[in-house]
Amino acid sequence: MTMAQNPYETLGVGQDASQDEIKKAYRKLSKKYHPDINHEAGAEQKYKDVQDAYETVGDEQKRQNYDQYGSADGAQGFGGFGGQGFGGFGGQDFGDIFSQMFGGGSSRRNPNGPQQGSDLQYRMDLKFEEAIFGKKTTIKYKRDANCKTCDGTGAKPGTSPITCRKCGGAGYVNVVQNTPLGRMQTQAMCDVCHGTGKEITDKCATCGGSGHTQQDHEVKVTVPAGVEDGQQMRLNGQGEAGKNGGPYGDLYVVFSVASSSDFERDGSEIYYKLPISFVQAALGDEVLVKTVHGDVNMKIPAGTQTGTNFRLRGKGAPKLRGNSNGDQHVTVIVQVPKNLNKGQKEALKSFAKASGEKKHKTGFFK
Repeated sequence: MTMAQNPYETLGVGQDASQDEIKKAYRKLSKKYHPDINHEAGAEQKYKDVQDAYETVGDEQKRQNYDQYGSADGAQGFGGFGGQGFGGFGGQDFGDIFSQMFGGGSSRRNPNGPQQGSDLQYRMDLKFEEAIFGKKTTIKYKRDANCKTCDGTGAKPGTSPITCRKCGGAGYVNVVQNTPLGRMQTQAMCDVCHGTGKEITDKCATCGGSGHTQQDHEVKVTVPAGVEDGQQMRLNGQGEAGKNGGPYGDLYVVFSVASSSDFERDGSEIYYKLPISFVQAALGDEVLVKTVHGDVNMKIPAGTQTGTNFRLRGKGAPKLRGNSNGDQHVTVIVQVPKNLNKGQKEALKSFAKASGEKKHKTGFFK
């Protein structure tokens, strides 16, 4: 994260956010931009920015330093002048001020050049098992596509757009304004061509001159095994149509994974609670344990206590990077029966007597 980036803005929280809110935002964004699942351009840098931002405001002392001095290192993180430096004008750089006054100088985009279309987002609901093993499916959605009648030009077939007569193809016009500093010349978008630099005298009857029409679109999606809730994948060229012959935008598929009634998951690790009787716990047993890969045998050693954890290696979720699986963690819960019959009571009395326990005046010995 560079000095110009605000860690609160990077995490998408306010400066008054609690530490719990900061931690939740960090976990959400870490999953979203994790390089194992998000292969879009710049995702790895965003992931690093999120890590740096959390390192700054996730620590109480560093957060206090940043809030007071603008740096996690405290006052020594900056030179003099209250951390503002020499380029400041109320925290704003002189270059930004002149850019606003004079329309950004030579960095203005060519309005006649190709422009990529907007990106779209699609939410895909997955069952718990579908996220574990992945699946192939086809999704359908609406998007702006190039008009088939005019091939995206916006002009009536047989005609072509002309250079805008008001702005001369620049896409913007000069505007003179009176300001406290005197008469200032600024630049504004041309109200005739709306920044495109072109006029369409004979508009396409299908799209009305926009060059785009909304169409139903479908695309095949391969959900990778091991995806998690909130993660996303990018499909190149499946977004909205571009302008001036520019490419289509991208489609971001965001996964929403349902919870399981049997399992809990943390990455590639799966957690499961197994109820056993106190007889099984005391004498030991071999039991069937449910996993996402099917039932497996597991030995319960004699004398097992409630809350004991066992590990079933390779029975967790697939790891997104690599060909291996995580593990399943089994926590045994020893169940005590609530209602005992006469034979069970007598057996327990005999057990207590053999163990040297004194008779209880309450409970099932009453």
